[in-house]
Amino acid sequence: MAEDEAEIYDGIRSQFPLSFGKQSKSQTPLESVHNATRRTTTAAAASTSTSVNSSGHDKPSASTSSDNINAFPSLSSSSKSWLDSLKNPNPSSKNSKPLIGPSRPPVGLDEGGQIMGPPRAPNRNEVEDEDEDDEPTIGPPRPPPGGDGEDDDDGDDAPMIGPPRPPPGAVETDSEEEMDEEDEDPGFRIPLSNEIVLKGHTKVVSALAVDQTGSRVLSGSYDYSVRMYDFQGMNARLQSFRQLEPFEGHQIRGLSWSPTADKFLCVTGSAQAKIYDRDGLTLGEFVKGDMYIRDLKNTKGHISGLTCGEWHPKTKETILTSSEDGSLRIWDVNDFKSQKQVIKPKLSKPGRVPVTTCTWDREGKRIAGGIGDGSIQIWNIKAGWGSRPDVYVANSHTEDITGLKFSSDGLILLSRSFDGSLKVWDLRQMKESLKVFDDLPNNYAQTNIALSPDEQLFLTGTSIERDSTTGGLLCFYDRAKLELVSRVGISPTSSVVQCAWHPRLNQIFATAGDKREGGTHVLYDPTISERGALVCVARAPRKQSVDDFQAEPVIHNPHALPLFRDQPSRKRQREKMLKDPLKSHKPELPMNGPGHGGRVGTTKGSLLTQYLLKQGGLIKETWMDEDPREAILKYADAAAKEPKFIAPAYAQTQPEPLFAKSDSEDEEK
Repeated sequence: MAEDEAEIYDGIRSQFPLSFGKQSKSQTPLESVHNATRRTTTAAAASTSTSVNSSGHDKPSASTSSDNINAFPSLSSSSKSWLDSLKNPNPSSKNSKPLIGPSRPPVGLDEGGQIMGPPRAPNRNEVEDEDEDDEPTIGPPRPPPGGDGEDDDDGDDAPMIGPPRPPPGAVETDSEEEMDEEDEDPGFRIPLSNEIVLKGHTKVVSALAVDQTGSRVLSGSYDYSVRMYDFQGMNARLQSFRQLEPFEGHQIRGLSWSPTADKFLCVTGSAQAKIYDRDGLTLGEFVKGDMYIRDLKNTKGHISGLTCGEWHPKTKETILTSSEDGSLRIWDVNDFKSQKQVIKPKLSKPGRVPVTTCTWDREGKRIAGGIGDGSIQIWNIKAGWGSRPDVYVANSHTEDITGLKFSSDGLILLSRSFDGSLKVWDLRQMKESLKVFDDLPNNYAQTNIALSPDEQLFLTGTSIERDSTTGGLLCFYDRAKLELVSRVGISPTSSVVQCAWHPRLNQIFATAGDKREGGTHVLYDPTISERGALVCVARAPRKQSVDDFQAEPVIHNPHALPLFRDQPSRKRQREKMLKDPLKSHKPELPMNGPGHGGRVGTTKGSLLTQYLLKQGGLIKETWMDEDPREAILKYADAAAKEPKFIAPAYAQTQPEPLFAKSDSEDEEK
């Protein structure tokens, strides 16, 4: 039996080419893989100059301003050094490039015993030319031949351009100017060199959520769908493994993972929020309140569309939502039928004002809400707390607030609004904002603010304007100095709505889109980022194996019931019909135009009577050119002798016909 199976397997295997099913490892080097996702530089990028410190960090220079906007970031020095190390693993080879930066002491001259790196081997002809010609040297000086500094006196007369070479025995240190620059600006390593786009949505992506491990990404859009991406199981095609539609005809307005990343919250334009598990299966939805009850505290749920929602950062059973009905509600995941707490914001005049956004602080002890009247209200969660806010800032923005964000130390609050501004607030003194950043157009109610992992930077997206030429941007700001650090172009034709900087992956996520398409842009750097986009980009699509081939068995059951019986084959019936000349005859084409081909009713100006006369031979084709009366009288004698059509029916009853004479004869008389 085993031999028969082996023969069958060999027979099937012989039908495929030899290369089919071989699982050979991808030989594509990482350099070419990441070069495919390299962000291109434009001419506008040169307008913003950057300085590189001794550690290889990119730092914006003082000339950076709001006028100098780089559409795409330039190549980072860390990525460039990484690529150079892959191209030239041996720096002492002839094809190696000259060293950039402060020169290193030659091997054997360091009294401290530290080897700073192998020097470039000098050419003997170059050394002789240096002694003879007093030309200025550009760049770091070359080390002397032989490893000693006896010839240093010969080159003292030549002016040196660039950092001086340290004397023998001195440890390489940074210059005083660079040390001062490091004290003033620590230098930020922002992962911007490479980019991938998670596509799939047909409209702007308005919601984003990345779990704590960085393996799964959720994106919600105005096309009413939620897409789930898994970096561990995704290949270079960057396709989502699941698509959900929580509520038909309702836009996605918020997504949030639970602290344990086993569930996530989906907030849509409907009044009910939904809970899903990690694989996208529905666990339940919260109840909708009674819209005819005036007091919102007496309803069991929201009565209008939701605007925002966020999971508690520490407790996996608690959820916060805000709605257009003018209330915030705290829910228990274990009870979908009623909320735990109803929060009614303070209003300057009676009525229902929508709550546009809400958020927790890092410890989950405070709640902040953005009210439709432009006020920011903060509640401290403590024993006996109610709807009265502990902090009330009236007229914080002139239009609706779209995003709020607490810092982890609980000292700073960031707010984003439709009025095109981003404000920084000190929670210890909320009367006035610390800083206001303007010229940030915002056209979406889900535009948020994100913080870097070390919280030295905060970033937000901008919307594209009708007459704008820069497109959607990501703006980075320094938290300590409260100034603009960099502006990065994401899409020339789409607006940037949501953004996030994941601490474990060290990758930046930015959602963008317009009325035609939308996607999630993932920015990373191969040298400082981990997993995430690096894993899926380097993973090639799975090749097809011979084991994947499976012939579907054909089961014939002629005695099955009519309900389960297979449809009989009509192949023989079609063959018989092709052989039958009548059934296989091509039908006549429909009549088109004034008529042609001599068919009934197709000749020009033909009537039934004319057709019958024509078929009987009484009317020829030239009858229209003759006089009708003369043409008929021409056949009067023949019709009287041999009547064929009408005359026989009236032969006995009708008298002999008399034809009138011509009018011309009457006129002559």
